[in-house]
Amino acid sequence: MPLARRLASRDRVYVPDLPGFGRSAKVRRALTLPELADLLDEWMSSCSLGAAVMVGNSFGCEVVAELALRHPERLEAAVFLGPTIDRRHRNVWSQAWRFVATAVREPLGLARPLLADYLQAGVKRPLQTLRYALRDPLEAKLPRIAAPILVLRGENDAIVPQRWAEEVASLLPRGELRVVPGGAHVLNYDSAASVAAIVEAWNPAAEGG
Repeated sequence: MPLARRLASRDRVYVPDLPGFGRSAKVRRALTLPELADLLDEWMSSCSLGAAVMVGNSFGCEVVAELALRHPERLEAAVFLGPTIDRRHRNVWSQAWRFVATAVREPLGLARPLLADYLQAGVKRPLQTLRYALRDPLEAKLPRIAAPILVLRGENDAIVPQRWAEEVASLLPRGELRVVPGGAHVLNYDSAASVAAIVEAWNPAAEGG
């Protein structure tokens, strides 16, 4: 919400809760990436939205990438904030360690909304969603995304190392990477002002012609 509020000062901004998370209806099981992408497409239709510029954080980047392949007409451009998951560390233990290493660099104020989100989602849903994220070959999808993508990595993000962020940007036909000074993983919360300024100054039409 901190980033959404800042971007909303200039553009119309929508912040959808995907099924099972936030205040949305709780479905019985965690939905797969294709299911989430298809439901996002349906939600856009229900809001009479055509193509849009999408901003995804962490696993949200994987959802946007899946949408770009399944429903390319929906994606005008996108911003990937801390895209997961580094293909060299695609296992639970490595991700758990990186989560802890990054968490200590996040602002204390993030703990309350993050805990509330996990409590609302329940225990099983985040764990199953993590399994889907770990199995998702993001690097194989990126070369097939035609839309311009701005990749942002927090300077202090242990979950998304610089090497992986550079690889993500290089695999995208119209990708660009920038590093947010002082930022960690949840850039839409911990670095909202900096991210908003970068996004508002970005010109997707100039990326790749």
